[in-house]
Amino acid sequence: MSSTRERTYLTNLDWVLTVDATDTVLHNAAVVIEDDTITAAGPNDMVLQEYPPEPGDTVRDGASLGMSPGFVDTHVHLSETLSRAVFPDNLATRAWVFHWAKPFYAHVDPDDEAVSVGLGVAEMLRNGTTCFLDMGAQNDAGITARVAAAAGIRGIVGRHAADRPPPELPPGWTEEMVRHHFFADHVEALEALADAVRTWNGYADGRIRCWVNIEGKEPCSLELHVGARALAEELGVGTTYHLASSIQEARVSERRYGRWPISRIDDHGGLGKNLVLAHAVAVADHEVALLAESGTGVAFCPFSSLKLGKGATSSIGRYPELIDAGVTVGLGTDGVAASGNLNLMRQLPVVAGMFKDARLDETLIGAHKALRMATIDGARALGWDDEIGSIEAGKKADFVLWDLDHPDWVPFADPVQALVWSAGTASIRETWVGGHPVYANGAVLALDEPALRAEARERAAAIVRRAGLTDHTPTTTTLYD
Repeated sequence: MSSTRERTYLTNLDWVLTVDATDTVLHNAAVVIEDDTITAAGPNDMVLQEYPPEPGDTVRDGASLGMSPGFVDTHVHLSETLSRAVFPDNLATRAWVFHWAKPFYAHVDPDDEAVSVGLGVAEMLRNGTTCFLDMGAQNDAGITARVAAAAGIRGIVGRHAADRPPPELPPGWTEEMVRHHFFADHVEALEALADAVRTWNGYADGRIRCWVNIEGKEPCSLELHVGARALAEELGVGTTYHLASSIQEARVSERRYGRWPISRIDDHGGLGKNLVLAHAVAVADHEVALLAESGTGVAFCPFSSLKLGKGATSSIGRYPELIDAGVTVGLGTDGVAASGNLNLMRQLPVVAGMFKDARLDETLIGAHKALRMATIDGARALGWDDEIGSIEAGKKADFVLWDLDHPDWVPFADPVQALVWSAGTASIRETWVGGHPVYANGAVLALDEPALRAEARERAAAIVRRAGLTDHTPTTTTLYD
C-alpha cells in the first residue's frame, strides 16, 4: 500500500453489521479505509496481520462502538424542509399536494431552497443517512447539488418537471411556478431534464448524481412518464416519480383510462430497472409481477403513508408481496410536510412491524429485512449498490458508528434487533461519508447549524404568509378529476 494514500484504521469494534449477501456480523472487528474506500473489514487480529499499520496511518480504537452501513433514503423532498408541521394531518394525498404543497412550493425562492436543503441534509446526517434520492428542486437542481456536496453527503438530485397544468390555477399557485415546472409538452420537459443531467451528474467527484426526475401522476402526460425513463436510459442514469400513491389516484386513472396507474405505464413500455416509483401503494395483484419482471424499484415511505392515510396496510398495500416477488423495495422519508421528519431510522421499526400487526403474521418483514431495506436495498434501487449500502472491501466508506455505552444499547444481545427495535439516533456517535466523518461531536461539521436554524425559522414563516396557507385552505379537492 502506498504511503501517499490517506489510511485510517478503526480497530476493536464491538461489531460490524456488514449487510452483505449473507448478513455477516463481525465481532471484535477492524475496518481499514484508504482515502474514500474500505480496504478491509474482518476480525481485528486478522485484518491487522494482513494490513499492518504504517507510519503516518491513523489508528483509532473503536472499543464500545458498533458500525453499520449508512442509511440510504430513496425518496425525499429537500426543498420541503421549511414546511415542517405547517399542513394539517387530516389531508388525503391529492388535497395535500394541490392545495397545500403546491402553494408552499410556489413561494420557495432560491435562497429559501438553499436553506431548506441545508437544514434537511443536516437532519439526515445527524440521523445516519449518508445517501439520498431527492424528488426534484423547486428552482434549480444546482442548488441542491452544491449545498449537499458542501455538507459532505452523497445523493441524487433532479430538476423536476410536469406538462399538464390544471385549466384554472388553485389559490396559492403562481404563474411563475407554473412556467418553471409545467412545460408546453413532454418534448420541452425532457430537453430541460437532459440539460440538468448533463450539468450536474457526477458533481463533487461523483458524490452527487443527477437523474431525469418528473412529478408523475396527474400533472404529467403518459408521454412524459414513458419518455423520462427512455431518456434516463439514453443518458445512463435513472428516473423517479410519484405513482400509484393513493387509492384516489388509482380510481381517477381507472375512470379516465380504464387502467390503474402501474398497468397503464406498463402497457406503454414505461417500466424498467432504471425507474424508482415513489410510494406505489395502490398496487393490484397482477401488478406485483409487472414490477418484478421489469426490474422497477419502489421507494416505500411508511410515515407518509401513516400521516396521509395512503393505505400501506390496507388491501391495496402489497409491500410484503413485492418483496417476496423480488422487487427491490427501499425506504424513504418523503418530505417533512408529508412524514414529519427526515429521520430514516424512525422508519425502521415501523416497517419492521406494521405488516406483522396489520396481517396478524409475525413472520413479515422484521428487523433484518428492515435494515436491508434502509441500506443495501436502497442502494440497489438507486443503482449504486456497487459502491455503497454495505460494509465490504472495495466499497465507499459510508457508515454509522454507534455508541454502545448509550442507554439504548445497555444491555443487548443481537445488534440488529437492538438497532431496529431499541436504538434511537441519540446513540449515533458519528456519521461518515467517503472515508471522513461528516457528523461528529454532536455537530454536522461543514455547516453552521445554529445560524441555519435561525434563518430557517424566519424563512419558513415568510413562505407560509406569502402562500396564504390558513385554516380556510381546502382540505379536499376535485382537481384533475
